[in-house]
Amino acid sequence: MRTVPEPTDHVVVVGAGLAGLSAALHLLGSGRRVTVLEAAPHPGGRAGRSDLGGYRLDTGPTVLTMPDLVDEALAAVGDSLTSRLDLVALHPAYRARFADGSVIDVHTDADAMEAEVRSVAGPSEASGYRRLRRWLTRLYEVEIGRFIGGNFDSPLDLVASRDAVKDLATLAALGGFGRLGGQVGRFLHDKRLQRIFSFQALYAGVPPQRALGAYGVIAYMDTVAGVWFPRGGMQAVPQAMADAATDAGAQVRYNTTVTALEHFGQRITAVHTADGERVGADAVVLTPDLPVIHRLLGRAPQRLVPLRWSPSAVVLHAGVRPGSGPGWAGLAHHTIFFGDEWERTFDEIIYRGQLMTDPSLLVTRPTATDPSLAPDGRELLYILAPCPNLRTAPLDWATLGSAYRDELVGTLEQRGLADLDGAIEVEQLVTPADWAAQGLAVGTPFSAAHTFAQTGPFRPSNLVRGRTNVVLAGCGTTPGVGVPTAIISGKLAAARITAGARSTAMSG
Repeated sequence: MRTVPEPTDHVVVVGAGLAGLSAALHLLGSGRRVTVLEAAPHPGGRAGRSDLGGYRLDTGPTVLTMPDLVDEALAAVGDSLTSRLDLVALHPAYRARFADGSVIDVHTDADAMEAEVRSVAGPSEASGYRRLRRWLTRLYEVEIGRFIGGNFDSPLDLVASRDAVKDLATLAALGGFGRLGGQVGRFLHDKRLQRIFSFQALYAGVPPQRALGAYGVIAYMDTVAGVWFPRGGMQAVPQAMADAATDAGAQVRYNTTVTALEHFGQRITAVHTADGERVGADAVVLTPDLPVIHRLLGRAPQRLVPLRWSPSAVVLHAGVRPGSGPGWAGLAHHTIFFGDEWERTFDEIIYRGQLMTDPSLLVTRPTATDPSLAPDGRELLYILAPCPNLRTAPLDWATLGSAYRDELVGTLEQRGLADLDGAIEVEQLVTPADWAAQGLAVGTPFSAAHTFAQTGPFRPSNLVRGRTNVVLAGCGTTPGVGVPTAIISGKLAAARITAGARSTAMSG
């Protein structure tokens, strides 16, 4: 594995998102002095927070899986998840509501989910679920070490050793290089169940029919390993990591925007901030989205095939008076309202550049688990609608946004949330134009899509050609998009810095 040459005593981490904080904690655990510079007034990055009329909003991801990765980062500085966070396991992990009126609860407990499948689809599908669960688990076991949790220097690393070839062969034998939709279809024939175990491909920016079977590992995280929610909201996770880093000696500075990198030869020697400060560095970890990184570096790497970006999303944050009726009563912490035209939806938002004509929507109700996120007697809803990114569809969201908001609210009213519009007291709409204003490429919070040419060693590297002491972290680089992978990316970035050298702080 290629590493950053010495010295690496003082590392500047640009960005206090999950990736940057993970890198900071692992670097601190290896004896480095760490300075974290964050442009926002609080930690989190894409997993940010906002206050709206007494409601505490999570502005980014709402689904937490694999919390052991957070615990691993905290353990690097002698801290722990249990001492920093109050996590609640969600049961069900999701509630799926379909156009035909049927409802399926998604349980991560095997016996509970088998019973659910049997009750809605019969014994044959229940047996198929058990086999699917074993397949997903085996996928995870094969992928987590080398393919997700390892640094790649080149595609040749996939066949660089006997063990690597064995793992690659095992993944191929499992169907990891087939199509996810087809692999799930080997086990389950009920179309509703197929959606439940393949919709996660949307996170990877690829339809299930075209996504690699290897991305079943995301379904493993969602439907087998468990879904959690931290009291205080998702924002509590980066706050806990930032607090632990500060307690371990890091300097974490907010409201500090990095504007330039100073270099001597191939080494970055300092970063410069918007207020004119120069911060010296032996090594730098960059975690913003790729366009911001490329601007700081002064160039973008050349690729044989241009990057393809994931679809985007419109998010409506709504503080509401709870409504009445079975639709409202049936809202779980996470409820997916599936439309009828599932395959057409992916085609529209990824390839045609159209808004969904038959929307599938995720509605998160965090107050189901933590009522303190809203004023007494109120509920907080997070309504997410996948949509094309600004390159696929350069829509005028300043004009379109309010009309699309009305369409989404109307759709949910038709699907059971009676008088949702009248129940909303405060709201905030986020569109691809808002994501773009935050510096996110083509207005998507999901970064580069996980096509075959942008997966594993073919994804943008966390090393920078021509700069020997710069490492990247975040969802634009390896291993990819999502909360678990962002945290892993920070660990991988730290390993590039610490694996090949000792700090003088440790040796002195």
